[in-house]
Order: sequence, then structure tokens, then C-alpha cells
Amino acid sequence: MKARQLEDGTIKTFNRVPKRLDKVIGGFDTLSDSELESFGLYDVVTPVIKASQKLGAIEWSEQYSVFLYPVENKEFSQSLAEMKAQKIENLKAIYGAELAKTDWIIIRDQELGNTTDSDVLTARAALRTNCATKETAINGKTTKAYVADYSLPSFI
Repeated sequence: MKARQLEDGTIKTFNRVPKRLDKVIGGFDTLSDSELESFGLYDVVTPVIKASQKLGAIEWSEQYSVFLYPVENKEFSQSLAEMKAQKIENLKAIYGAELAKTDWIIIRDQELGNTTDSDVLTARAALRTNCATKETAINGKTTKAYVADYSLPSFI
């Protein structure tokens, strides 16, 4: 991605280098980086951010000669307790969906009076234990940012 500061001070970003710009009618997209810089087009640096962060307004970095998005901390309207409760609710929904994949085996075996395979029981117990461990970890978070940044598992 490239960007250019316009005369009015605004910054225009380009997902791709345009084929033409200013007095260059065609082939602008084939110019070298140093040639593009002579027209004011510089690289854009987009940092990787956490869930507790957001990108600020793009700005010029004189130090690095690039345009960049500064990283800012998000403000959360929920309380820490509310954020924890929501995160735990989402966690339990994920683990509940994973347990639901073998619910039919448990129900079938109960209805038919069969013994459920120990592998299924062990896997289900491990899921419940992992969920409880993660719930404890979430409850141990001391800031809203830590809760927001806590990654929930994905079984897909």
C-alpha cells in the first residue's frame, strides 16, 4: 500500500499504485520505489494490533520516511466484570458446541443402556477441564485490555 500527502494536508492512500498520476499518463505503476517517492508516494506501515487497540489516523513519519497508522488503546464502555462475564459466556458457548458434537453418543448409550466408550468420556472430560481452566484465567485478568486481548479457542 502507498500513500501521498495532498496539497491541502490530507493523506490519500492507494491499495495499488495507480497506472497514471499527475503528468505520467501510463506506466506509473511500473515505476521503482525511488521514482514513486519523487512523486510523493511512500509506503504505508500498518501495524498488527491487539483486540484492545485500534489504529489512529494515518500520518507521515519523518523519521522513517513512511506513512503509518499509530496504535491507540480502545476505550471500553463495559465494566471489567461485564467484559469478563461476556468473554466467559462466549467461552462456554464454544466449548458447549464442541461437547454437542458427541451428545448424541451419550444420549444413545443412555437410552440403550450401553457403556459409553472411554475415549469419548475422556475427551468430554478434557473439554470441560480446559473450559474451566480458561474461565479461571479470564477471571484472573486485572484490566479490560487483558480481557479483550484474551484469545478464545477455535475448534474449526
